[in-house]
Formats: sequence, structure tokens, C-alpha cells
Amino acid sequence: MLVLAIESSCDETSAAVVRDGRQVLSNIIASQVDVHARYGGVVPELAARKHLEACPVVIDQALQQAGVSLNDIEGVAVTSGPGLIGALLVGLSTAKALAYSLNIPLVGVHHIEGHILAPLLEQPIEFPYLALAVSGGHTHLYRVDGVGQYSLLGRTLDDAAGEAFDKVAKMSGLTYPGGALIDKLARQGNADRFEFPRPMLHRSGFDFSFSGIKTAVLTQIKKLEAPLEGQLLQDLAAGFQEAVVDVLSKKAFKAAKEYGLSRIVVAGGVACNSGLRERFAEMADNKGMTVYFPAPLLCADNAAMLAVAGDFYLSRGYRADLALNARSNWPLEQVKVSEFLGGAQRG
Repeated sequence: MLVLAIESSCDETSAAVVRDGRQVLSNIIASQVDVHARYGGVVPELAARKHLEACPVVIDQALQQAGVSLNDIEGVAVTSGPGLIGALLVGLSTAKALAYSLNIPLVGVHHIEGHILAPLLEQPIEFPYLALAVSGGHTHLYRVDGVGQYSLLGRTLDDAAGEAFDKVAKMSGLTYPGGALIDKLARQGNADRFEFPRPMLHRSGFDFSFSGIKTAVLTQIKKLEAPLEGQLLQDLAAGFQEAVVDVLSKKAFKAAKEYGLSRIVVAGGVACNSGLRERFAEMADNKGMTVYFPAPLLCADNAAMLAVAGDFYLSRGYRADLALNARSNWPLEQVKVSEFLGGAQRG
């Protein structure tokens, strides 16, 4: 099946053409970083307006790069949640219009479902596996037994890890988005200079908390007598990143061991972090496990990742109707393959 996928959950507008849920023919992403940087974060109303402008452009580019026309498309997959409601509605309305006008099937895909299945676009991965979804809006651990078969093992109780990165960057005088800047500085820093807490690391269960690390960084910055720059800034970034990576990696491998899983997928924007990738690779090697990271483009919010689940559902006869709505909140564990293949999607 040749699927056109559309993603507009936050501040990236993306369209992709994917064959049989695995072969990516195109994956176009239009970023809004420059628009939101002046405000230090995403402004929902501006994001929705920019999606309106970008949607037709990225779809045209995706079709051209794939060497196909709209008449060749056999199904449409679109992010229907979770995310910013105005942003979601732009992509969803576009997808509905295309599916209706072309008389082809439509399916709504969960945003995090797209992320944790994204590595399957690059290589086969045997189910079950542990998935760590870590981004600006999410930090969740799931057991993945197959497409549409997800069990929540743990989640952040406050800030997402990516949100903590951006807030610490802002406290440090860096520009938005700050995650990549913190990572770059940390590579030159001494993580031992500042010791930050590892919240909930030694508690039972697999939930996370990052607000305490963020507060500890702010407290440390206020205590500094020298300007926060140069080596001092690099060391602060290294200490903060080390604390976050320590919590994420130890929690994930602890969960994998407890549930008897030897494969771990790490996905989402924070999966691009070099310190995180290095730590997971090292721990996987030491523990005889295998860890999978999507390519950086597939870690970002992108449309191609939606096609893995989208093609699975569509090729098995699922058809969403035009009543399909956007959902700002939608727990992934509520996504059940039986609901899709039984002909009814909630929401």
C-alpha cells in the first residue's frame, strides 16, 4: 500500500510517502523553530497558523520527491493526537479532505505510537521490546508486544525530559530550543563539578520526575559568583545532562530486566542526545541487550513514522470515518489493535 502520512501535532509540519509501511519514498519536514524562538517556546496559535501555510507545500514536496501523484496514493495516515489541538486539527482536516476527495481510506495514528515504531522503517525488530519515548512533551516507558499492543510501565509525573532540557537552557541564557545546545556544551564539560539529584531513581516502579533536577540547576545558578559562561557553563550543562541520562538509562534497563525484554527502542526528540545514545549503547553491550535508536530525522516529529502503524491498520481493512477528531490528551495504552481491526476507533 502507498500511504500519504501527515504530521502536525506541535511545531513541525510534515508529509511523507511510504510504501508498505517500511519503504520511505519521501519525508518532508517544515520547522517553525525561528517563529517560536523569540518567545522561548511554542505558541499554539502561531503554530496552527503556520501549519495552515505549510501543509499544502510539504504535501506537494513529498509527492514530488516520491515521484508519485495524489492519484497513486492508496491511503492517508494522520496524527490525531496527542498534541496541540489547533495544530492537530489543521493536519487532520487536510487528511480528511484528501481522503474524501480521492475516495481512499483514512486512519488516525497516535503520535507516540509513531515514535516508538519509527525504527521499523530502518530495520526489522522482533516483538516484544521495551520502548522509551522521550521528547519535549513525553517521557514514557512501554512494553510493545506488536502494533496496537502497548502497556504503560512508567511515565513522568511532572516535566518531560526534553522540557527540562529546554528550561535549563533558558535559565542558562541559551536560545530556544535548548536541548541540542546543552548536549553540545556537555560534551566539553566536566560532569563531576556539579552533582545534581536523580529523582525517583531508587524508588520502586518506573515513573520519572524531572522538576527537581531543574530546580536544583536553578538553585546552583543563583549561587554562582562568576558569570555563567565558558568552562563553567559547559560543566553545568554536563552535570545536568549526566543526571538526566543516568535516570533515563537506569530506569529503562531496570524495566527491561524485570519484564524479561532484551530489546530496547529509544525514540523521540531527546533520543538525538549524544550522551543518551552513548550511555544506552554502553549499558546494552554490558548487559547483553540490543538498543535501537532511529536516525535523527526519524527522532524528530515527522510524518514517515506514522506510516508503520497506518499501513498496518489500513492494509487490514480499517477505515476511519469523517467524524474522526483530534485529541489533545490520549494515553497510548488506550490504543488497541482490536478496536482498529474491529472497525471502530475511539475518538
